[in-house]
Amino acid sequence: MANSILHKAESRGHANHGWLDSYHSFSFANYYNPERMNFGVLRVLNDDTVAGGRGFGSHPHDNMEIISIPLEGDLEHEDNLGNVAVIKKGDVQIISAGTGVFHSEKNKNPNQQVQFLQIWLYPNKLNGAPRYDQVSLDVKDRHNNFQQILSPNPTDEGVWVQQDAWFSLGKFDEGFQTTYQIKKPGNGVYAFVLEGDVTINGQALHRRDGFGIWDTDQLNFKADSAGAEVLLMDVPMKF
Repeated sequence: MANSILHKAESRGHANHGWLDSYHSFSFANYYNPERMNFGVLRVLNDDTVAGGRGFGSHPHDNMEIISIPLEGDLEHEDNLGNVAVIKKGDVQIISAGTGVFHSEKNKNPNQQVQFLQIWLYPNKLNGAPRYDQVSLDVKDRHNNFQQILSPNPTDEGVWVQQDAWFSLGKFDEGFQTTYQIKKPGNGVYAFVLEGDVTINGQALHRRDGFGIWDTDQLNFKADSAGAEVLLMDVPMKF
């Protein structure tokens, strides 16, 4: 029998710092909810909007897989590994922090906001060599399809992470139905609705709702509005 948990959009933690407007699906910074610490190895899911020309100054991380998915605008990255890059909608960025990395992320444009998802996963191996990567994907390939954007395999589509996790993004026509097969026994899926309305395993979901499901091997998916857009995060439930 499948188990599930529903996180409505309005139940998320929220912090508005002026330059940064951030919604937290799980406990983060000053938002602490002991019932919302993680979903398996998924530790952080932040929905961030950064004002023009502003950003996060250089700061450290270690032993965490940090994924950024831009939704709007241009996000500029710089780190102590020598990487300087800009990511935009259609790109996916990974920082495997390993033994430690310093990085900054800022809005490249002074007159346009940046929206992006910041996601942290616990790695399955500690103290690895720090690593940075980004890929550009064709967003047309996610029309009525879950396009893989992340996996544990360096030769697969998307970026790769130090964890048995698979992420997929899809954008769907109203009424489209499909199934999603969970990639590995013991994994669960946390679905995050970026836009529109969908139904997953009978649960109606709306913009920015989160829905975690585990102890099953398949999701039944239906798009209830045109242009519904969903991120699936298929992650180990034990670590």
